[in-house]
Amino acid sequence: MTTLLTRPEWHPLQEQHEARADALTAGHRERRATHTKHAVEDFLYDYYSTRPAVLRRWHPGVGSRLDRSEQHENWRWYSKAQDGSVGFDADQFMRDRGDSVRFIHRLLTSISERPVFTGCFGLHEWAMVYRQGEHRHPLPLRLGQDGTDAVVERHQIRCTHFDAFRFFTPEAVGLNKLQPTRDTQVDLDQPGCLHASMDSHKWATKLGPAVPGDLSLDCFELARDIRMLDMQASPYDLTSYGEPAVKIETPEGKAEYARRQREFAERSQALRARLIAVTAVLTGAEVLS
Repeated sequence: MTTLLTRPEWHPLQEQHEARADALTAGHRERRATHTKHAVEDFLYDYYSTRPAVLRRWHPGVGSRLDRSEQHENWRWYSKAQDGSVGFDADQFMRDRGDSVRFIHRLLTSISERPVFTGCFGLHEWAMVYRQGEHRHPLPLRLGQDGTDAVVERHQIRCTHFDAFRFFTPEAVGLNKLQPTRDTQVDLDQPGCLHASMDSHKWATKLGPAVPGDLSLDCFELARDIRMLDMQASPYDLTSYGEPAVKIETPEGKAEYARRQREFAERSQALRARLIAVTAVLTGAEVLS
């Protein structure tokens, strides 16, 4: 079923989206103008290759068409119907990106069906600096190198996410209970994983104009919020940013991390369900009730 939005209906939605996107990316755009780095927030733009201009583009999403939109008519994966309306061309998108869409559908569906695991305590970030003289971020280690290494050695590491595991130092790889690979991602990713939840932004971006604008920004905002916890619970000292540490080496820190992890898992599962609904339409799959 296709919904036709008149210009008085869709144009305010576009304006609201652009204003929200501008607010979400304001800090990054200001820093970019002055060539200033931010160890926490730059991750969303560097690792995910996020472009503020692309995030700012409003899409009605699959199943909606727009009356009188010359702008959208000129965008990739849009087509104009005989009645003059413009909408997302799902058939062309699937011809171009079908393999990616099917993978995303399979991965997100698998994640959504698994229970939330909250026993990792963000130790993936610690394993990325274990016994390492040089670190990814120009921030001091809160406990120093020896203290950081000691935390890693006192805990069992159980990272399920390949894109975190691949950044472990060589000395830390063998300490992980699991040995995730790209081929086992669908089998291992789970909804409690911060990075799997942040990846909702990645998948929304890859699905492009099939994703409604509000869902795209919801995924980006979730990734932004999760990234802060990811770094607060890391071995890095965020004092220069005015952010308190979540001291996962203590019982209190572990409890706080697990609590916030569960909250993020709940948010991510809701967004994941909406993304699955998009991929289900594209693939013709049945949405799980």
